[in-house]
Amino acid sequence: MGMTITEKILAAHAGKATVEPGELIHAQLDAVLANDVTAPVSIKEFEAHNIEKVFDKERVIFVQDHFVPAKDIKSAEQAKIMRDFARKHELLNHFDVGEMGIEHCLLPEKGLVGPGDVVIGADSHTCTYGALGAFATGVGSTDLAAGMALGEAWFKVPETIKFDYDGVLPEDVTGKDLILHTIGDIGVDGALYQSMELTGTAIENLSMDGRMTMTNMAIEAGAKNGIIAPDKTTLAYIEDRAVRPFKVYASDNDAKYVREIKYDVEKLEPVVAFPHLPENTKPVSEAGHVEIDQVVIGSCTNGRIEDLRLAAKIFQGKKVHKNVRCIIFPGTQAIYKQAIKEGLMEIFIDAGVAVSTPTCGPCLGGHMGILAKGERALATTNRNFVGRMGHPESEVYLCGCNVAAASAIAGRIVHPREVE
Repeated sequence: MGMTITEKILAAHAGKATVEPGELIHAQLDAVLANDVTAPVSIKEFEAHNIEKVFDKERVIFVQDHFVPAKDIKSAEQAKIMRDFARKHELLNHFDVGEMGIEHCLLPEKGLVGPGDVVIGADSHTCTYGALGAFATGVGSTDLAAGMALGEAWFKVPETIKFDYDGVLPEDVTGKDLILHTIGDIGVDGALYQSMELTGTAIENLSMDGRMTMTNMAIEAGAKNGIIAPDKTTLAYIEDRAVRPFKVYASDNDAKYVREIKYDVEKLEPVVAFPHLPENTKPVSEAGHVEIDQVVIGSCTNGRIEDLRLAAKIFQGKKVHKNVRCIIFPGTQAIYKQAIKEGLMEIFIDAGVAVSTPTCGPCLGGHMGILAKGERALATTNRNFVGRMGHPESEVYLCGCNVAAASAIAGRIVHPREVE
């Protein structure tokens, strides 16, 4: 019996010829990631065991992206713990103010993760790197501390669900719509501790930015990881970025899947997830009259240059509605710089949009966009749980960048074509 791409990667990193779903393994790690929320807990655990050094000062990666620049004294102290540890252990990949970006936009951009890698991060959206053909998954801070020390982690090999997206995407439909539609179909626990392998002609024709949006939200379906087999698009993206050699894997023709699910993408339209779960989805044409107070465009899900271009196309020559606050967060400094070079920032500012330095702040209700009681936000982020972006009696709706921009102009949730 053949193996899936996830099984092959895990087998190789466990030093085994084959692995099977349900099997417990110890796997070598290619990268270990933490941010300013999760790293301090890992550091405390690391130091409690009197460990003298990290397993590899190049592969332990710290990104200060949740509350930095520091929003208050507590966040400043969290950041300082990271800085002190990074200096002590001479970490070569510690990204702080001025260099940092949203971690899951930054690491692929820097070539710090690549095809065939096994990556753990103390952040649930570490699964983003599956777009590159890596096995990447979120872990707790204690597991991360062990990874920082040993360069290995234990896993239960997941079963794999194969998702086949067939057809040509309609003009207004994006990777965000594909993954929201999928989560709406299978539910937030529909792939619980399973691998989501994304395939099909629509995936083959999707950009790397769109692919990363999709694998980013695998966790919202409960998945252990999301993954897309590398192809010419992947290689074109990674070859000039990769900081170390990588290996491309693909599923065998006789690989075993626990389920196979097919979608005809040509029947889809833009999707909106209503409060308070990502599975509570509707086509935008069925959204009804939902007025909004805030629009957030950015995050590790939709903060890449393609996302900003899509939003700018909608905003060109138009204004944000008088009752709406619209905030845009580029994913990294390089993306920010590229947006300036292309004139996107001028379009945003002329439209009445506030543009921020890269941060995760509004996505988790941390800072730079907190909602008051009774307010509604439409966001290109990944979660809309109760209180996710502020007051527990606020509401969060999820969508792609074109719907977000159009709705910011209209003052209510609309199809992009309504503001053309």
